[in-house]
Amino acid sequence: MSVCENYKEVEKRVEEACKRAGRKREEVTLIAVSKTKPVSMIEELLPLNVRDFGENKVQELTAKAEILPSALHWHMIGHLQRNKVKYIVDKACIIHSVDSLRLAEEISKAAQKKQVTAKILIEVNVAEEESKFGVRTSELLPLIEAISLLPNIAIKGLMTIAPYVENPEENRWIFQKLKI
Repeated sequence: MSVCENYKEVEKRVEEACKRAGRKREEVTLIAVSKTKPVSMIEELLPLNVRDFGENKVQELTAKAEILPSALHWHMIGHLQRNKVKYIVDKACIIHSVDSLRLAEEISKAAQKKQVTAKILIEVNVAEEESKFGVRTSELLPLIEAISLLPNIAIKGLMTIAPYVENPEENRWIFQKLKI
């Protein structure tokens, strides 16, 4: 299956899920995860009006952002080290993996220098898996309160990565627990 066919299939599934949930399709952003993929594969998706791409490495995000059209929206979806924040704070439309006050402070500082407001999602490790990053649910509200006081940073929501299971329904509780 080509990357375009695969994208269309996923888009169809997202539309169906929106209908089942009683949501408008435009309320949901489908992010094409382009990590480790060549620029040519991203370019194949542009005629389909795909504009949101996810990268998990700072170097890949910055390199692709320099080459590809500026109208694209880059999502930093991987774990972000504090020493690399300055390279992407003005390139990522949203950072999906903020899990500590120290990281948020670094984002705020870099965003101030570049005169931008960094949009972030707070990564929550709901299942408390040792192999995953994210703040524990018990530490979430104090973290939100502390980050909300920082300049040039805007909390746009929460994110989590559920464990891999055969039956996706087994993970429903994780997303329910994420609601605050």
